[in-house]
Amino acid sequence: MKRFNMSAAEPIISSRQTHKEINGITTQVVCTEFSNYIFIVITQYGKIGTLVSVTPESRCDDFSNPMFSTKVLLGKDEPLTHVCGKNLGTFVSQEAGNRPILLGLALKDSSVDAIKQMKELIKSCKVW
Repeated sequence: MKRFNMSAAEPIISSRQTHKEINGITTQVVCTEFSNYIFIVITQYGKIGTLVSVTPESRCDDFSNPMFSTKVLLGKDEPLTHVCGKNLGTFVSQEAGNRPILLGLALKDSSVDAIKQMKELIKSCKVW
C-alpha cells in the first residue's frame, strides 16, 4: 500500500491576499484560483459584495481578441458594476488563458484612478 505525504503536496486551491490604501480607503484583495474559475474579491467594506461573472465569449473582435461579457449573479445590477467588472476582470482572464473570472465587488470608490490602482493590487496577488 502506497502512502502519500500530504504535507509535501501542493495545495489544491491557490490563494493570495493583500491590502492597500487607495485614495484614503483601505482596499483588500483576495485572489483564489480554482480549476475552472479565478475568484477575486475586491472590498472597501470588508464584505464580498456584488458577485459578477466575467467570461470570454467565443466570438472575437477585429483583432482576434475575445470579447468579454459580464453578468451580475448576486447584488445590484447597475451599469457601473458591469464597467468595473469588465475593467477589473478582463486583464486577469487574458493573462490566465481566457479563463472565466468571478468577482466580488464592494467598492466605495470606483473612479478611474481607483480602478487603475486596484488592477495593480490584483496583479500583486497573482495566482494564475
